[in-house]
Amino acid sequence: MTTFTIHEPPPRKNEETASPVRFAFVRDGFYFWAFLLGPVWMLYHRLWLVLLMYLAGTTAIQVALWALGVSGLVKFTVAVLIAVLVGFEAGSLRRWSLRRWTNRGIVVAYNREAAEHRFFDRWSGSLAPAYAPIEPPAPPSARAPTSDQDIIGLFPEPQPRP
Repeated sequence: MTTFTIHEPPPRKNEETASPVRFAFVRDGFYFWAFLLGPVWMLYHRLWLVLLMYLAGTTAIQVALWALGVSGLVKFTVAVLIAVLVGFEAGSLRRWSLRRWTNRGIVVAYNREAAEHRFFDRWSGSLAPAYAPIEPPAPPSARAPTSDQDIIGLFPEPQPRP
């Protein structure tokens, strides 16, 4: 099962509330296309600031490696590690870019379509809550210690000596 976070955009000028069609469902996990084609993936998802930071960071790292005179294999390994990091953090990068949107919750489902169905069914109030309210436990009854020695710990609770 996959975890999705749901983000509601701010309403447009002629809207009172945002249209549910514009909601963003961001999957948590590894993004293969972000790993393989990081800058293209960022452009596709309109992550302009993330793309600028990525380009500046990778350029600075590659220039520093060149200045240190490291081999091509080390430069390639660093580039692959950065790509792996982008693949793992792609969902977080998307959520960061949606920071001005309202976070509407988390849904666990097999795929995005199932997540949309679960969220909008629950959001519209057509389903009962997924959990039952839990009543607080009753306070423990005071028990007398079994001996005259002091008891260390939480159970059983010692009573004051007369």
